[in-house]
Amino acid sequence: MTALEDRIKQWGTELGFRAVGIADVDLSEAGARLADWLGMGWHGEMDYMARHAGLRERPADLVPGTLRVITCRMDYLQNEAGPLEEELADRERAYIARYARGRDYHKLMRSRLQRLCDRIEAERGPFRHRAFADSAPVMEVELAARAGIGWRGKHTLLLDREGSWFFLGEIYCDLPLACDSEKENHCGSCERCIAVCPTRAITAPYRLDARRCISYLTIEHKSAIPEELRPLIGNRVYGCDDCQLVCPWNGFARLSEEDDFRVRNGLDRAALVELFAWNEAEFDERMRGSPIRRIGYERWLRNLAVGLGNAPTSSEVIVSLKEKMNHPSSLVREHVLWALARHGLAA
Repeated sequence: MTALEDRIKQWGTELGFRAVGIADVDLSEAGARLADWLGMGWHGEMDYMARHAGLRERPADLVPGTLRVITCRMDYLQNEAGPLEEELADRERAYIARYARGRDYHKLMRSRLQRLCDRIEAERGPFRHRAFADSAPVMEVELAARAGIGWRGKHTLLLDREGSWFFLGEIYCDLPLACDSEKENHCGSCERCIAVCPTRAITAPYRLDARRCISYLTIEHKSAIPEELRPLIGNRVYGCDDCQLVCPWNGFARLSEEDDFRVRNGLDRAALVELFAWNEAEFDERMRGSPIRRIGYERWLRNLAVGLGNAPTSSEVIVSLKEKMNHPSSLVREHVLWALARHGLAA
């Protein structure tokens, strides 16, 4: 098994994974923390978090026979991340989380994980396994930390000495592999991620109220964004990278060579009014293969309306918003009218 463990990591590197680790499946302590988090209602509209909590805590219930979890890390950073102030300086532009500027990573990750499974099977014969890429109730950060891929940062994301700009994928398997050692936490006394959060969603180290998180509000939240939080969102229209941009460890991040993660549709510099002008057919076509397409056109317009409400007042912004005043969606209309009011125009 020791030889197999070494080969699994070597094959993973050859397949483009930056790191591969192995974890056990006793997640009882993490399960207790999850229950506490759910009990406070901090999961918001993510009902699936509560519905499948037991499966997250007990991997063998999700995939019978699971003894170990092989965790793989795939980096996605495509160009150097600048200081937070520079990244968000132009309020006429839409800020889109860096992970979502290219193609959706799920298919690529699952494909690479399956190729790794195929190599393992070719080496030692059939084994029970199942690969996941954010596609099932899996405690991926907890498992990755246990597998020695990194440590949990105070913002609750996984972090290591090369930062946090990476995706995680897992292989649940019945192989009795030796587990890797957990890494030491190197956050020290730093709390920059907590201090920078625009909506104060990080209430304390390792405690995140998703209901206030901009990533949650612009991606997972299906209804109207709470009015008191809208001004704090600024021009962030899909996700938020603030806590990662200020993290000192991300100063050591390496760039990814994966073509799938290259920026598409100019999403690293697109103007809010440009994106707001897309009709639904354009949105569907341009966002084909993008994680952004998952939120749908209605929520896309909702998010952009908030961004336009926070943009500098200009005739271009006003005209753009007025064009959507009578949009068929009440959700869109509500946010457009709010945005116009921000620019001093009553409905």
